[in-house]
Amino acid sequence: MTETALLRWIVFAPLLGAAINGLLNRRLPRQLSGLIGCATVGVSLILSIRVVMQLAALPVEDRVMVDIVGRWLSFGDLHLDIGFLLDPLSAVMILVVTGVGFLIHVYSVGYMAHDDGFQRFFTYLNLFIFAMLTLVLGENLPLLFVGWEGVGLCSYLLISFWFDDDVNADAGRKAFITNRVGDFGALLAMFVIAAVLLPQLGEGEGVFSFLTLQHHAAALGGVATLASLLLFLGVTGKSAQIPLYIWLPDAMAGPTPVSALIHAATMVTAGVYLMARMNFLLVLSPVAMSVIAGVGIATAIFAATIALTQTDIKKVLAYSTVSQLGYMVAACGVGAFKAGIFHVMTHAFFKALLFLGAGSVIHAMHHEQDMRVMGGLRGKMPVTWWTMLVGTLAIAGVAPLSGFFSKDEILYEAYLGAHGGFPWVWLIGFLAAGLTAFYMMRLLVLTFFGENRASAEVQSHIHESPWTMTLPLVVLAVLSFGGGWIGIPEGMGGGAWFQEWLKPVFAGGHGAAHGAHGGHHDHTLELVLAAISFTMALIGLGLGYLVYARRPGLAETARNWLGGGLHRLLNNKYFVDELYGTVIYRPLRAVSDVVMFRWIDRGLIDGLLVSGSAVLTLFVGSLLRLFQNGMVRFYAWVFALGVTVFTVYLTVGG
Repeated sequence: MTETALLRWIVFAPLLGAAINGLLNRRLPRQLSGLIGCATVGVSLILSIRVVMQLAALPVEDRVMVDIVGRWLSFGDLHLDIGFLLDPLSAVMILVVTGVGFLIHVYSVGYMAHDDGFQRFFTYLNLFIFAMLTLVLGENLPLLFVGWEGVGLCSYLLISFWFDDDVNADAGRKAFITNRVGDFGALLAMFVIAAVLLPQLGEGEGVFSFLTLQHHAAALGGVATLASLLLFLGVTGKSAQIPLYIWLPDAMAGPTPVSALIHAATMVTAGVYLMARMNFLLVLSPVAMSVIAGVGIATAIFAATIALTQTDIKKVLAYSTVSQLGYMVAACGVGAFKAGIFHVMTHAFFKALLFLGAGSVIHAMHHEQDMRVMGGLRGKMPVTWWTMLVGTLAIAGVAPLSGFFSKDEILYEAYLGAHGGFPWVWLIGFLAAGLTAFYMMRLLVLTFFGENRASAEVQSHIHESPWTMTLPLVVLAVLSFGGGWIGIPEGMGGGAWFQEWLKPVFAGGHGAAHGAHGGHHDHTLELVLAAISFTMALIGLGLGYLVYARRPGLAETARNWLGGGLHRLLNNKYFVDELYGTVIYRPLRAVSDVVMFRWIDRGLIDGLLVSGSAVLTLFVGSLLRLFQNGMVRFYAWVFALGVTVFTVYLTVGG
C-alpha cells in the first residue's frame, strides 16, 4: 500500500478557490474570480492525472493509495480518520469529476459573464467540486457521507442560484428535501453496519474503512439485505430513481452550467458510485440486487416515455438523464458494476456536451427554452450544431461513438445476468434505447432544422457563442466520439482495457451475484446483441427524423390515433407530482398546520408555556405587590406577626 499526500490537495484545491471567491466576493474583478475558479479545478485535474499515472505504474494487486490527513473523531471504540483512498474506481471518478468539471468552469466564464452573482456562482461551483471529490476519494463511509451531504447542499445553492424567482427557489427546496429523504436511508445503513460489525471487530479502528468493510462484509450475514436496501434508498435520491427522481427535472431551473455539472459529472452519479464502492455488500443479497435491477430498468423506460413529449429543451435532457441513470443502476443490479461505471464515464462526456450545447442555444435565443419557437439554427450556430449532433449520436448508441460501447456492455451483461426465462431487463433496456434515439432526434430537428420560429427581434440577435463556450463543446465532442474506445470488448477487436482496469475492485462481483457466466464472454452473442442495439438506434433516429423533419404531420396524426389522453399523460409526467401532492404533501401540510402549528406550537408552547408562564408571573407579581405598599405601619404589623408566629413555632416545637 502506498501513501501519498497529493490526494489531499486534489480535494482541497477547489475548497481554496471557494474560500477566496467566497470571502472576497465582489471585491474581486470578474476575470480574476473566474480565473481562480477555473485554475483551482485545473490544479485538481493535473494532480489527478499525475496520481492516476502513479497508480497505473503499480502492480495490479497493489493499486491502492491512501493519504491519512489526521484523526477525525474518537468515540468509545469507534475511531474515524480524515483520509483519502485512490484505487482504479476512484481514479476513474476523479478524472471525470475534475476533467468535465474544469470544462464546465471554463464554459461558465462566458455563460455567466453578465450575471451580477458571478463571484458567488464560482464559489458554489468550486464548493461543489470539493464536495464531490470528498465523496469519491473518501477513505471511509462516514467521510463519503460528508461529501454526499455536501453535494446536496451545493445543489440547493446552485439550483436556486437565481433565488429571487419563486420557480428557482422552489426547485432548490424540492431538490434539497427530496434528497434528505434518501439520505436518511443511507444514514440508517451506516448505523446498521456499525451495530453489527463494531461488537465483532472490537476496537473500532477503521471499522468504516472501505478496505476493512470489504474484508468483513460477510460478517453482516442476513443484515446485508437490510443494509443494502437502506443504502439503495439513498441512491434513489441522489441518482434520481423511482420514487425520488422528481427533483431532477425541476433542477433545470438553475443556470445551464449547473444542469451540466449536476447531470453529467457530479451529483447524480454519486449513487452509482456508492453502489460500485459497496459492491462487496450488495452481492451478498440477491434480493437487494433484484430490487436494484428492477427499479433501475423501470426508471429507464419510465423517464424515456416522458421525454417523448416535453417541449423544454432542458427538460428533455433532464428526463434523458433520469433514463440513463436507470441504465447504470440496472447494471449494478445485475452485477455488471464495471459496465455501470463505464457508462458513468461516457455519459459524463455526451450529457455535459448536450447540456452545454443546449445552454449555447438558450444563450443565443435570449434565454428561450421552448423548442417549439426554435429551429433553423444550423447555419447560424455551426459549432453548436455539429457538437450537439455528435452528442446525440453518442447517447443514441451509434457506433463507433462512446455511448454505443458502454450501453451495449450494459445490455449484454443484463442479457447474461437473467436467470432462465426471458431476459426482461435486456428487453426493457433495448426498448428504452430506441426511445432515446427517437426523442433525441426530435430535439435536434426542432432546434436546428427548418425555419426559426422565434420573433424577428430574437432572430436578429442569434449568433454563435463565444470561444469560452464553444471550446468546451469541441473538447467534449471529441471525448463523446472516442471516449468509449478504451472499453471496446475483445469480441469487437478491442482489449477491454477499461474493464481490465476496474477488475481488481470488482473481482468476483458479478460471479458472486449471479454466477451467470463467470466472466466468460460469448463473442458471437455479444456481436449479435450489439448489432440489434445499433439497428434499434438507427431505427429510432430515422423515425425521429421522418416524423419531425420530413413528415411533420405524422406527429399530430399519431397523437390523434393514440388518443389525446396518452399524450396528456406523458406531457404531464404521469401526474406523479400531483399524486405526491395529494398523498404526501397535502396530508403532511394539514398535520403540520393543525397538529404541529395550532396545537403544539401555538397552543402548547406559545399558549401554555410562553404565555402561561407570563400570566403566572404577572399573577404572582400582583400578589406580591400587595405586600409592597410603602406603608410603614403595615410593614411593622407584618414584622410583629412574623415574630409571633416564629415564637409560637419555637415554643410548640420545644
